[in-house]
Amino acid sequence: MLQYIEEAKQGDRQAFEHIVRHYAGMANAVAYEKLHDFQLAEDAVQEAFTEAFLHLGKLRAIEAFPGWFKAIVVRQCYRIIRRKPYLAVPYDDVAESAESPMSVSDMIEKREVQQLVHDSIAQLTPNMRIAVQLFYLQGYSLQEISGFLGASVPVLKKRLFDARRKLKSALPVADVISVFNHLYEGGKGVLHIVNGDSVAEKLRKGIVQGDVLVWREVYPHGPATLNASEADNRSVRADYLEQTLGIPPEEYIQSCEMQEKILADSDRYDEIVCWFEHDLFDQTMLSFLLYWFSEHPLQNAKLSLLCIGEYPGIELFRGLGQLSRAQMETLSGTWKSIGAKELNVGRLFWEAYTSQDPGRLQQLLREDTSALPFAHDAFQMHLSRFPSTCNGLGIVEQTTLEMVDAGIHAPQALFEHVGNKLHVLGMGDLEYWHILMKMSQEPYPLLQISGLQAFPAYNDSSILLRNSTSALTELGRDVMEGNQDWTQKKGLDAWYGGVHLQGRCPRWRWDSSLQTIRDMGSES
Repeated sequence: MLQYIEEAKQGDRQAFEHIVRHYAGMANAVAYEKLHDFQLAEDAVQEAFTEAFLHLGKLRAIEAFPGWFKAIVVRQCYRIIRRKPYLAVPYDDVAESAESPMSVSDMIEKREVQQLVHDSIAQLTPNMRIAVQLFYLQGYSLQEISGFLGASVPVLKKRLFDARRKLKSALPVADVISVFNHLYEGGKGVLHIVNGDSVAEKLRKGIVQGDVLVWREVYPHGPATLNASEADNRSVRADYLEQTLGIPPEEYIQSCEMQEKILADSDRYDEIVCWFEHDLFDQTMLSFLLYWFSEHPLQNAKLSLLCIGEYPGIELFRGLGQLSRAQMETLSGTWKSIGAKELNVGRLFWEAYTSQDPGRLQQLLREDTSALPFAHDAFQMHLSRFPSTCNGLGIVEQTTLEMVDAGIHAPQALFEHVGNKLHVLGMGDLEYWHILMKMSQEPYPLLQISGLQAFPAYNDSSILLRNSTSALTELGRDVMEGNQDWTQKKGLDAWYGGVHLQGRCPRWRWDSSLQTIRDMGSES
């Protein structure tokens, strides 16, 4: 739009027509709010566009156009108010006259509902009323409204939130649902898919309306397959999660089936909004879901995404769970539509991640994956978890030894420090306790952990680790410094997405100096 404004300043009428089409709805809403008359509002807007075109050359900064033009619209409205008024035509009558014919009973029923809704909107404060008009009835984005009205996005969100609350108390429930069912910010026709219970709990406290589905998976841990819902694949994964994290297989399988049932029925919603973060934990979930939706195209529902890697005022952003309810409110409605590019990139990442050949993922990372801006770094970090060519340690094990060597000895503190340094992993505590346990097990332990009762398992408290401390073994120091290879000494049996590495000479290794995965089998 800035380009059109710049061209219009040079006298390009065609560019100015683009501006008219873009801002007409907002201008009419502002004018109608002042004049309460459809024809008068239309006259004011036409005069405002004429004045704007004639004086556009005086506009110094094209970024200021929205606020500058709004001031012209308001000025034209006041000019009309000072004139002698004439017979007004109600806005709803004009809008309804353009609709397709309907039966008399349908028309009466619709008119009654519309009247009830508009009467309720009319009781809102002017600031709430104009926000509702532009966002819900005109369909402008919060960013566009912010530029036009000169109000920040958080302020607009607060106005919309307060407006919805007032309308709910003023209207019958069925009518509220019919009004908000198709709106961008959601209603009963929206499904929000989120990454954790804390996020879901905050969203359910009035931040959004509609259904909230917590996607319960830990794709970075254990075997990941392309067709995860196949019985054999699910059984293998359920057994692994029970052995390593203590998750009851019946609970895991039941949760998966519930999630997939909701997905299979997701086309009944008007919109599906995915709330995810920048880390591997979330990017694997997002990739799976985009793969699923690419295989099951939605016929009726709109697919949207909110994905962030930072938040103002938070120095180290670990995830949405850090945000307060007020902070979460500022994100509501800022999601973007998921199109063919996002679906395709997500599908490619899931196919590569679940492949038995990590070279596919390495190749994908060399291509343009900017449609999902956080995926590259997340999956690059995934590859660094493979045993290194230097000493057979993955990035988590190497960082843990370095932290212990630096004087951090308590397991809980290790989890926090390693998690912060490797925040792109989004690693959970159960995953880390499993890694720490393997590092301290005989034979060939890298760490000696004293005062340990037991490592926490599923639904256990980390209080079990309260009085324990860790120290490097002699082998741990040698391996950390690259003098010995832990994988060659101890052997390996671990999953990395779709790759199962076993034995003392695993085929795939991570070369940290070149930041690439290496096929050791082809080099032997």
